[in-house]
Amino acid sequence: MSVEFKISNQYLRSNRKKGFVSFISGVSMMGLILGVMTLITVLSVMNGFHKELRDRVLSAISHSTISEYGGALNNWEELRLEINKHENVVNSSPYIERYGLLSINNKAKGISVRGIDPILEQQTSVLLNKIKSGEVDLSGANIMIGSGLATQLGTTVGEKITLLTPEISSNIIGIQPRFKRFTVSGIFNAGINEYDNNLAFIHLNQAQKLYSMKGKVSGIRLKVDDLFEAKRITAEIVNKLDKERYYGVDWMQKKANFIKALNLEKQMIGVILSLIIAVAAFNIVSMMVMVVTDKKADIAILRTIGMTPKRIVRIFFYQGITIGVVGIVIGVILGVALSLNIESVVSGIESILGFQFFPEDVFYINRFPSEIHNMDIVKVAIGAFILVIIASIYPAKRAGKVKISEVLNHE
Repeated sequence: MSVEFKISNQYLRSNRKKGFVSFISGVSMMGLILGVMTLITVLSVMNGFHKELRDRVLSAISHSTISEYGGALNNWEELRLEINKHENVVNSSPYIERYGLLSINNKAKGISVRGIDPILEQQTSVLLNKIKSGEVDLSGANIMIGSGLATQLGTTVGEKITLLTPEISSNIIGIQPRFKRFTVSGIFNAGINEYDNNLAFIHLNQAQKLYSMKGKVSGIRLKVDDLFEAKRITAEIVNKLDKERYYGVDWMQKKANFIKALNLEKQMIGVILSLIIAVAAFNIVSMMVMVVTDKKADIAILRTIGMTPKRIVRIFFYQGITIGVVGIVIGVILGVALSLNIESVVSGIESILGFQFFPEDVFYINRFPSEIHNMDIVKVAIGAFILVIIASIYPAKRAGKVKISEVLNHE
């Protein structure tokens, strides 16, 4: 251990006896602790929210889809078997995606109609497991609709509802839109307004009849073992099938704007909260300037016994760095601890205050999910340390410029 470092530690201990200087040092360190802890906690909570939203979106759109250029898939059964041979594909299911108009009791709503095979769909998606009322039953003329859509149309399980399609049929009455009466068998709650308010499921066979797609489907939905590798897996499958005939779209392409918005939101909040750390770090400047002023006599004595200005600079630089490192370490520990127990802490605060931050009847996500990313912790710690280094440079250099003659004359 160098002499400079020993002296800086001695000054830190002696500062505890100096009331005001000690108070300023404590405030600087506490600000750094709170800043680091807050930033780590908020980033972890945002990671949790992003994961929750991503999972809910993926439950409705699948990891990727395979379709054919210029039309529907004719040989989807054979194609599905070929797709399932890929080692990274967990399962796949056919679907038909078209638009329609649901009507009941003089109320109508334009929706997206998805024709599915319930058994295969449940192997590729968890959406059918999120039933709010009723059951998963698409046999015969049954239909499942989103909770928001059910509320808008004022319908419940067991009621009859009419689905009109853009397809035209001609009969003795004349030319008219093709329609069919369905029975609401279940109401699902995906947790995403886009689907709860605009999506309905019918059986694949019913969709083929209504939309004149006998033996055809719009595409095949894929579930892969690693959703972050969906793009690569989809590209490999398309290349193996026939990239001139088929094309694939993974979930990141479908929701590119959604993913960008989430990432931008996290970055902006990270930048804003980093200002707390910046303010705390630069409090070290004012604190260290006061320490240097308080230690002018000591600096003069050290200079007279032969210590160079550079070594004086190191003493006070080490002192600022030590305060910063201690604050960062404590802040990281508290931030990780709070992130791991954020739901318990929030529940305790809610019970004390007597209200919920996210009521179930207002928000789809009624809790504080948290997911700690090691890289976030590393970035926060390194960023805070850089700010501490910058904040320690000026006071340390000022200590090295103290004029011995003036100090000794004053003393």
